[in-house]
Amino acid sequence: MDLIALADFNLVARHGGFGRAARAAGRPKATLSRRVAELESSLDLRLFERGARALKLTQEGRALYERTGALLTELDEAAAAIASGGDKPRGRLRISAPLLFSQTAMGNLAAKFALKYPEVRLEITTEDRAVDMIEEGYDVVIRVNPDPDESLVGRIFLRDRLVVVASPDLKRPTVGSRIPAVVRGTADQAVVWEVTSPTGRSRIAIDPVLRLSSLIMVRDAVRAGVGAGRLPVSLVSHDLAAGTLVHWGDVDGPDINLWTLYPSRRLLSARVSAFLDYLKEAFPKGTPDELASYIGG
Repeated sequence: MDLIALADFNLVARHGGFGRAARAAGRPKATLSRRVAELESSLDLRLFERGARALKLTQEGRALYERTGALLTELDEAAAAIASGGDKPRGRLRISAPLLFSQTAMGNLAAKFALKYPEVRLEITTEDRAVDMIEEGYDVVIRVNPDPDESLVGRIFLRDRLVVVASPDLKRPTVGSRIPAVVRGTADQAVVWEVTSPTGRSRIAIDPVLRLSSLIMVRDAVRAGVGAGRLPVSLVSHDLAAGTLVHWGDVDGPDINLWTLYPSRRLLSARVSAFLDYLKEAFPKGTPDELASYIGG
């Protein structure tokens, strides 16, 4: 297989068209079109559907792009590393991270990482959705309790857990009563919270009086005394220590596990390895207390 033609195919696929690819690379459009046509001929496959205004990958073209794009990137990085005399972390590092972790810790982490590795250009996008790493060009994704994905590998670097907390002024529920509650979003339709405390397991019937889109908003509303809330213990540990919130119990259910994920077929670049090692240094035990140290009161 012609590696130059393969690289040109990946260039066109990445930019979504011959014209955009030509402008990005400073290459003649006709050359890119010829190279891709030669690759299609050698493989006896149609890699693009060519419309009047749009260029779309065929099923075979998408499969080839997903399998070869990362490998070609690794070849480029290996050549650059050899030419520069080593594997020093450098270049662009794109990361997708969940909202709460970004709001509470990522700014501090990113700044210290940038100071430690000044030749890495760190780009962090905050979102809770499951991004397509290859399609959207991410090097690392941080996710909470992600679904299994055979195309990705990763590891847990931080653990947290949910607790029910409330203002000291809010009376604890009695049997048969419901307590006002602050919940996150409209998807949370629970009417009962099951919790475990030193006195045993119990069920707390709730009346959602506020629905808010972020856990930081939920915490602030709970602080104000409008109702109880289910929150990560790392987010409220300072309040619990200060007595501005009280602990009603641990929520029954799985722990909150934060994972770093990256494509399994891709050899880790020096910058990705550096970031993974940096997270391990920042959270050596992976406990909620370590995350709480990044969160202000």
